[in-house]
Amino acid sequence: MTLTVTYAERGEGGPARLRLAGELDMSSAPELNAVIDRLAAAGERRLLVDLTDLTFCDSTGIAVFVRGDNRAAAEGGWLRVTGATGRVERVLKLTGLAEVLGYGTETADPAATDRPAIG
Repeated sequence: MTLTVTYAERGEGGPARLRLAGELDMSSAPELNAVIDRLAAAGERRLLVDLTDLTFCDSTGIAVFVRGDNRAAAEGGWLRVTGATGRVERVLKLTGLAEVLGYGTETADPAATDRPAIG
């Protein structure tokens, strides 16, 4: 299965929103990196990534999230993930990235509050 990345227009003052579907692995990670790079070049500093339809994520995919968050943080922003289920949710929790990337926050919209910089 391939990866589909859909960009949703952001609400006024809200983060840029991406929705991932399919599998995020070594073969599809460059596609997501390219989208994140384009958004960063366009001035986007806050990115909310919806993982509801993501069925698989390996270590390469995890690295894309970390890279995206580090890039955004360098500019005063962040990358957050939401909607993960099954294996993807388990990988996020086991790696500790669920906490780092704001997954499972108590607010309805994990982008509603700013997360302090890591490190």
